[in-house]
Amino acid sequence: MWAKPNLRIFIGTRQPLVWTLAALIGVGVAMAAIGFRLAIGLLQWPWLRDMSERVASAAQAVPWYWVLLAPAAGGLVVGIMLDRLMPGKRAEGVADVIEARALPQHRLGFRNGLASALISVISLGSGASAGREGPVVHLGAVLATAITRWFTLPKASSRMLLAAGVSAAVSASFNAPIAGVLFAHEVILGHYAMTALVPIVISSVLATVMTRIWFGDFTAFFVPEYQITSYWEVPAFVLLGVTCAAVAIIFQYALIATDFIARNIPIRLMFRPVVGGLLVGAIALTFPQVLGVGYETTDLALHQRLPLTLMLMLIIAKTAATAITLASRFGGGIFSPSLYLGAMTGGAFGLIAASLFPGMASSAGLYAILGMGAVAASVLGAPVSTIVIVFELTGGYAMTLALLLTVSIAIGLTLAVHGRSYFHWQLESRGLFLQGGAHQRIGRQFRVKDVMRHLGEGETQESVDPDELEAWLTPDDTLESALRRFDEAGKTRIAVVDENAPTEIVGFIYQVDVLRRFTEELIETAVEEHR
Repeated sequence: MWAKPNLRIFIGTRQPLVWTLAALIGVGVAMAAIGFRLAIGLLQWPWLRDMSERVASAAQAVPWYWVLLAPAAGGLVVGIMLDRLMPGKRAEGVADVIEARALPQHRLGFRNGLASALISVISLGSGASAGREGPVVHLGAVLATAITRWFTLPKASSRMLLAAGVSAAVSASFNAPIAGVLFAHEVILGHYAMTALVPIVISSVLATVMTRIWFGDFTAFFVPEYQITSYWEVPAFVLLGVTCAAVAIIFQYALIATDFIARNIPIRLMFRPVVGGLLVGAIALTFPQVLGVGYETTDLALHQRLPLTLMLMLIIAKTAATAITLASRFGGGIFSPSLYLGAMTGGAFGLIAASLFPGMASSAGLYAILGMGAVAASVLGAPVSTIVIVFELTGGYAMTLALLLTVSIAIGLTLAVHGRSYFHWQLESRGLFLQGGAHQRIGRQFRVKDVMRHLGEGETQESVDPDELEAWLTPDDTLESALRRFDEAGKTRIAVVDENAPTEIVGFIYQVDVLRRFTEELIETAVEEHR
């Protein structure tokens, strides 16, 4: 008898269907991720004669004008697509997935999702300096949304399946199923509810199995087994965390500042990626390592095959190339560039440490791994999943203590300066603030029109007391502003007026209705996060 209520909830929330759909999503997203990766290789072939991730090596073997003009040619196609296909005039990404989770009315459109994926394929295939994981995460969320749209599911279940699509995308991109599960919880859902774990794991595991069948059981980077030489290196790990925080902070400021500058340059959207592509190509003439995803160069840093001076210069060159790429509206993400910058930072730090303390410092390759985790975690705002991603990417767990310490210091200092991840900066630039918790999200998500009472039958503008207009709101005001207005006016009922005619009352909003809506939404959020 005691099991009946639990079974009733299990069936009522349609968990068997959710699990089945999660399996379908995992398989579908894995196929999409495989196709995405192959499509980038196909677009590389005409100008690099190479479909692999060895973009830098291939670029050094082709005439210089291909390196300069290929990103611009891709930019022209991207510009045309942005102008004619994308309502927001930009390719969508991870921030849009977080917004869709937070705001049910913000649906991820299937058409826009496919167009964004195609824009990212063209961008990366033509040499734009960005990552492929963000676009795949968005594509996975779009596919999950498209599948669940055919079924009537509770809002919490729909959010679980959205996260399942993200988990499958991360797992398929990195061959990292545990990290995929954690990333979906940490970045997308924002909680670790047990009911969400099952569909997310199902999707992640099936996506990993599919990609391993296609590509083999691989790790993204093949790294020798590195060991910590001495526990006297702990101060060095702390200093590396500080250094990685500085790189992450500068990288985010570069992304933000370049985006601001690009928005204020009077140039047609269609030609913005062309100009950006020429600039990236110009940088690549000297540093071909900045082209594309950058896994080849990252791998060289992990194997200690890059000189100190080159790594220091690549930190600057890759930061500039990625900032220009994204500000120019190319499609792509920031995960791979963050790993790249972290590997360069850690590798350079390791070489300097080894020259100063030759008998005590661990290899530069170990410091490169630590740097990867620290910079990526700081930029993404996802320390737990990033730590696990680094473990699964490199296959190395021997540096656990050092990685935990370095990442925690880096992300702590980055938050002290920025106060948010890059994704949340993108959302806040659109007016969506999620850092303040559920109560702030609810207060800014819902509007007066969602809870107002329209004028009752027989009630007219003339029958309303003129004193009611001493304090008023419009239908599009937020509940947060409504609560402030109640507090300022000392009233329990406030008039709602037409925003185009401030003297025309269209209804009233009651303090008790606002508080009731707040309470209901907070309870629903708490139940979802703890069930």
